[in-house]
This record gives sequence, C-alpha cells and structure tokens, in this order.
Amino acid sequence: MSKYELAVVVNAQIDDDARTATVDKCKDLVTRFGGTVTNVDDWGKKKLAYEIQKMNEGYYYFIRFDAEGSAIAEIESRMRIMDNVIRYLCVKQDEA
Repeated sequence: MSKYELAVVVNAQIDDDARTATVDKCKDLVTRFGGTVTNVDDWGKKKLAYEIQKMNEGYYYFIRFDAEGSAIAEIESRMRIMDNVIRYLCVKQDEA
C-alpha cells in the first residue's frame, strides 16, 4: 500500500451539513475501494485563485490515506461526478 493525499475544494455556498456530508462521502469512497483514511485536515474557507463555476471561495480539505494504486482511478472517477466538489487532486506521497 502507498500513501496518498486527496485535496478537495468544496462549494462554499452550501450549508455546514451538506459540506460535512460531501467530505464524508469522499472518505467513504476511499474505504470502499480498499483504502484506509489516516488523517483529514480542514483548512476552512479560502479565496480561490480564479473564479470557478461563478464562485470565488471554497472550503479546502486534505484527506490522507493508504491505498493500492489501482484504487486511485476508481476514486477519481467517482470524485469527478460528485455534486458540491469544485476541484480535487490526488497525489502520491513520498516515502521519505
């Protein structure tokens, strides 16, 4: 298993319950495909570098997890179609 980090930018115009449900759904995707979530960092509401879907702000979350390489494509394909997720990026962490 390798270590990965999933950066997620969530729509800032939704309420707290919907935002929490979106992050929980992201964590469930990781566990559904055989990964284990090790840490979730909530960076809060930040200004976006440029306007995305007529929005200037978003909530940033960083989900660290361990998973097999084959699970990443499945997780990303599901993240692509999630409502309330503006952007996402999954990167492999260095083993150092």
